Amino acid sequence: MTIQKKRIAVLGAGQIGVIIAGMLAEQGHEVTLADASQAQLAHATGKRFGTAVVDASDLTALRAFLTDRDIVVSACPYFLNKGIAKVAAETRTHYFDLTEDVATTAYIRELGETADVALVPQCGLAPGFICILGADMAARFETVRTIKMRVGALPLYPTNALRYNVTWSVDGLINEYCNPCEIVFDGQPTLVPALEGIESVMIDGVGYEAFNTSGGLGTLTETLAGKVRNMSYKTLRYPGHAEIMKLLLRDLELADDRETMRRILTHSAPFTRKDVVVIFVTGVGERNGRLEEESVVLRYDGNDDLGAIQLTTASGCVAMVELFLAGKLPARGFVRQEDAVLADFLATKAGTRLVREARGADATALGHTLAIKAAA
Repeated sequence: MTIQKKRIAVLGAGQIGVIIAGMLAEQGHEVTLADASQAQLAHATGKRFGTAVVDASDLTALRAFLTDRDIVVSACPYFLNKGIAKVAAETRTHYFDLTEDVATTAYIRELGETADVALVPQCGLAPGFICILGADMAARFETVRTIKMRVGALPLYPTNALRYNVTWSVDGLINEYCNPCEIVFDGQPTLVPALEGIESVMIDGVGYEAFNTSGGLGTLTETLAGKVRNMSYKTLRYPGHAEIMKLLLRDLELADDRETMRRILTHSAPFTRKDVVVIFVTGVGERNGRLEEESVVLRYDGNDDLGAIQLTTASGCVAMVELFLAGKLPARGFVRQEDAVLADFLATKAGTRLVREARGADATALGHTLAIKAAA
């Protein structure tokens, strides 16, 4: 796949933004990583990309910074993305982000109605890669009864009562634990509370719990409206996590004091690269007159150089940038994750890395999908 070389800004020099900037720079793009904190940018010195001190909440400064950029990727907290997307549309800069926030995505959709550039929110893992897998799963059946999507980003060696380490955005984590969750039940889109619907899941001999969290379905509830009877997204954690979070967020009412909750998690659940990402997608539907079930189970392991959540989130985002530059996504307006065809997604450089690094029962199946695409 031939990639056009572009001037790309990556906003947010956190655990994911640095990796996205590096992956895009490795593909030959002129990349500048920007952050409000010079100290944060100092951790990214010696890379192939440039750096700049830019406060993404200062829309005047952001507008000046994006004026001569072709693409901006926001790896900032979700609450900054409305402003960033607005400035991107004004400066005619194609926009990508990692948000799981439903309200932010709705705002970007409205911007997309008149924008002359592509606005591509919800890139990454969940939403992101999981939505592309879910849409592909639904397409395998003539009629679809059930689509279940489960994703866990977990420490490989849990050492605290939460059995959890923060491996991505603390703000995003709290957001998905507090906001209502979209599902499809009996053919109708509906909302259910986060941290509920707890179920036990066993994958490769490891026990997990799964529960409702917000944002993971992305726009699939709309895309598959009238085509699927039941569809849900749940987060995977080690057993016991949900009850502790309910105590903190509900009983102690920290859902109404998110800054305190943020301080608690930042202090008590340190970042680790020794993490694991588990992806579990199951579809049930009719095919050739028979009710059938298919599943995809994937696992990614982190190491000292690159965490599993860093790999999967950054690769999911960069793959969408690659697809856009190759003309395989809409050129303007609001772009959904499921607008990407799975085989095309996996054929990108970042997607090929997701195939190469995958473990688990269905890693070979990803490779087979890529091989079919290459043969075509």
